[in-house]
Amino acid sequence: MPHSTAIRTLLSGYFPELTEDQLAKYEQMAELYREWNEKINVISRKDMDALGVHHILHSLGIAKVIQFPEHAHVLDVGTGGGLPGLPLAVMFPDVKFHLVDSIGKKIHVVQEIARELHLQNVTASQTRAEQVRDKFDFVVSRAVTRLANFYPWVANSFKKGKSPEKGIYYLKGGDLAEEIAESGLITHTYNLSDYFTEEFFETKKVVFVPMP
Repeated sequence: MPHSTAIRTLLSGYFPELTEDQLAKYEQMAELYREWNEKINVISRKDMDALGVHHILHSLGIAKVIQFPEHAHVLDVGTGGGLPGLPLAVMFPDVKFHLVDSIGKKIHVVQEIARELHLQNVTASQTRAEQVRDKFDFVVSRAVTRLANFYPWVANSFKKGKSPEKGIYYLKGGDLAEEIAESGLITHTYNLSDYFTEEFFETKKVVFVPMP
């Protein structure tokens, strides 16, 4: 099965609400990652064959535990080549996403893929999370560092006004008990194996940290 068709089948199985336009964008996204990865290594080369499951579907694990409301603002910290931000931006076209990474060439790839996909709801900049001045409703990230390190970077990134769903949605793998205890944070952990059947997700989780 060609890569793009496989991605369409994979995603429509788990997210039957996806439109034809969204599925086409995910297919194109996969092709763009293949093209860009030849020039700039944003995804491990040996992992490119598993792009659909390990990167695009993994990013969308966040969409299984939170439906971002229209007009919300989401910050993606340490986005690398645009994960999880770009797959989420296709899923939630009425939500604004700002993707940051400290490595300029990776942000260049993010900007080019967003432009090719006509994602009007995405901005990206080369910066560190703690230097971002804007305020957001949600922060997303994928295994950038330990929670105890990550939390101080974004603790001041939230808009005022409490909501039970607002906070950090952090994609992590493995046994997180020690890491969560070390952080001292109140968290709720969702097992992605409850939503996805692929073996890859057996130890993968979304850790939710409510906003301060």
